[in-house]
Amino acid sequence: MRSVFRNAALLAMVFAAGCYDLSKVDHPRITSNVADWRDEVIYQIIVDRFADGDVNNDWMVDPNCPPNSSGGQCALGRYQGGDWQGVIDHLDYLHDLGVTALWISPVVRNVDTDANFDGYHGYWAQDLAATNPHMGDMAKLREMVDAAHARGFKVILDIVTNHMGQLFFYDINKNGVPDDDVFGLGCPAQTLTNGGCAMPAITHLTEYDPDFDARGIQAYTSLGESGPAPVIFLHLPDIHREPPSPPFDNLDFYHKRGRIVNYDYQPDDRHQPGIQTLTGDFPGGLKDLATESDDVRQALIQAYSYWIDQADFDAFRIDTLKHVEHDFWKTFCPAVRQHAKAIGKHNFFMFGEAFDGDDQLVGSYTGGEQVDSAFFFPQKFAVIDRVIKFNQAGTKAIEDQFTALKMDYGAAPNSDGPTDADGKPLVAQQLMVNFLDNHDIPRFLYDKVSEAPLQPWAALHQALAYEFTEIGIPCVYYGTEQQFRGGNDPSNRERLWDTGFDETNPTFQWIAQLNSIRRSFRPLRHGDLEVKWSTEHTGDEGDAGIFAFERVDGDKRVLVVMNVSEKHPSSTQAADGAMKVGFAAHTGLVNVLPDGDAANQAFQVGGDGTLVVTVPPRGFKILVANGDQGGIP
Repeated sequence: MRSVFRNAALLAMVFAAGCYDLSKVDHPRITSNVADWRDEVIYQIIVDRFADGDVNNDWMVDPNCPPNSSGGQCALGRYQGGDWQGVIDHLDYLHDLGVTALWISPVVRNVDTDANFDGYHGYWAQDLAATNPHMGDMAKLREMVDAAHARGFKVILDIVTNHMGQLFFYDINKNGVPDDDVFGLGCPAQTLTNGGCAMPAITHLTEYDPDFDARGIQAYTSLGESGPAPVIFLHLPDIHREPPSPPFDNLDFYHKRGRIVNYDYQPDDRHQPGIQTLTGDFPGGLKDLATESDDVRQALIQAYSYWIDQADFDAFRIDTLKHVEHDFWKTFCPAVRQHAKAIGKHNFFMFGEAFDGDDQLVGSYTGGEQVDSAFFFPQKFAVIDRVIKFNQAGTKAIEDQFTALKMDYGAAPNSDGPTDADGKPLVAQQLMVNFLDNHDIPRFLYDKVSEAPLQPWAALHQALAYEFTEIGIPCVYYGTEQQFRGGNDPSNRERLWDTGFDETNPTFQWIAQLNSIRRSFRPLRHGDLEVKWSTEHTGDEGDAGIFAFERVDGDKRVLVVMNVSEKHPSSTQAADGAMKVGFAAHTGLVNVLPDGDAANQAFQVGGDGTLVVTVPPRGFKILVANGDQGGIP
């Protein structure tokens, strides 16, 4: 599915009346590459950590960590040297893994460094119209996207609409320079009654990142307040810490209320963010944009439409959904979809990150002309971790999560949103992006300890198999295939090239196998999901740890059965009977995912439509009707 828009003359991007003039942008060859997003498997890449393909742009790599070194790890809070050429160089590796869509970290120019940490990740934007020189120039970015498209990959751009980098400071004491001070004597509070201390508390005040004030940050000295603090852009061009390009150099584009100290909620709705969450600076001094302003909305629409035009991206992953008001998304998303459609980019997809376990909150951003889908954080916390990883709850919690999916997430399509290959609109409930870990949370293996004789990666393999067979789009965080096990940021942002891109790693091979099976059976990609067995049991009961569901697509169905228990085999039966399935009576079934359980690979549905499947500890079976397995053994 591929269409060409046009080849335009090579014109530079310009700014007109403080806005991006898209009519004068250099348009590359625009293509439509997606038939149905449900067929895709996403691979998340932090470009700086994936592969260093061009040493000429390694001008801010930690000198104690030479580019492409194979020895010890350098400081992970600093640039490592990965770039877009590195992605080009390792497309074979990604093809062999079987993933189909590459989600790359933001491409815009960032503040290079702050407080001895670097902006390698891309979330500290300084100029929304320029590329990050550590990764390459515009020509190299286009080359990477074109090379990926030529190999059949789709390319997803990570974008941020909530904030810019730490580009200005609040001159609270009006001395014209940014101060970072500590006040107070630290005396015990009780000495106040004895006249011991005039200022007992220790107070840290940073003019880069002061605490939230709903009035706006106020100027003050020891004599008291004196009104709104002056806001001053920084001028440090050597590290790209300088005023952004117009129109984002307008201080009216920012809330100027200081950093969030309480992730609050609306007083009348505990499922919706409050004023701090919506208008506070993101911790670390990232300056919050006044996204309720029409001028800011139009500038962001034009800025990110520009990147579709310039580099032919197929989708956006959008950062910090819950820090921006709903009305913004109802303006931004339709405008981006319409622009993509107008230039010949069809089936453009937008999914966002609301870092929260509340289904009602996360779901509230899907549908209704907002994002097409969301990163499925509630499932990560309630199912991937609590049930599958740690077996702290019965598998009934998985069924409950699917109930929440149907209740709380978009059930109506967005105008000009994703469709299937026949043009039928798809909805958020079909397109949720499922994941085990990402750059903001510890890796799955970080704190996983398994009972002998199982290895921790047995749980990882089971969680991956679940992710690849449930409803939605699987997303694999780079390095999972190499069994990375880092903790919180930056430990979960390791360098992939230190592994030598090892394709013999058993988890690499497991993911490749899952991808092959998913491609082979359409119900695993397009089918509805019907729960066939769940349980509250987590102990020694006969069905403890069992979860079973069918993916149903027309007259084809696939049955998935797993056992999250690490203690004993479990079966799909209890005192009140065996599991009822949707296959016809006496249908023969075969497991297409070898699990080392040689005695339980073939099954037959009973005359009453029931089926007993016994699954070993951490086992996972994918059952299809005899004759449907094709080339799968």
